[in-house]
Amino acid sequence: MKTALLFGSSGLIGGQLLNNLIQNNDYNKIRIFVRSEPEIKDSKIEIIKTDFNNLKNHVEDIKGDDCFFCIGTTKQNSPDKNEYKRIERDIPVEIAEIAKANSVNSFVYVSSGFADSKNSGAYLRYKGEVEEELKKLNFTKLGIMRPSFLLGNRKEKRFGEKIGIFLFKLLSPLFLGPLKKMKPIHSEKVAKVMIKISNGDFKQHVFESNEIAEISNY
Repeated sequence: MKTALLFGSSGLIGGQLLNNLIQNNDYNKIRIFVRSEPEIKDSKIEIIKTDFNNLKNHVEDIKGDDCFFCIGTTKQNSPDKNEYKRIERDIPVEIAEIAKANSVNSFVYVSSGFADSKNSGAYLRYKGEVEEELKKLNFTKLGIMRPSFLLGNRKEKRFGEKIGIFLFKLLSPLFLGPLKKMKPIHSEKVAKVMIKISNGDFKQHVFESNEIAEISNY
């Protein structure tokens, strides 16, 4: 039986992932790292009230078998540039470093389609920088998820994203060949594949949106 470490359990993908881990018999403990007490209760869940400004205080907590990182923010929610960088770039890298030092077997990270450390936009650049740092850590198993527009019931309504999803769904039949990775994908499929990566034997580390969709079907 395994212990899962989950960061971002209140988000769209993280919420699906938590439900899937609860139902998965391979895991008997799920440590969720949160700022505030969640509503969900289950005997498998161990709640770690986390000070994300002082992660060194949680070195003894970040121990287990598989680490899943789903934390993300928006510039609207984090208008301060330094805070935005800390959440999108610094926190995932620091958590991964602690996990590696604690011999955590696998690390699965929710990145973004078109992540690139040389991108002029902060969001895609930070995602790309995190990807590069994760590869350097040489986890036994590493999964970098690059979903396109995410489908699912968000607690937080993002008007611009809703428009984008509508347009992308409308245009999906035209996304062929290299454009397949731009098709919207349901958060449940991403969560399902994250667990598959931690328990499977995949040769690749980076999973584009269309590849995630394909893996979710078997």
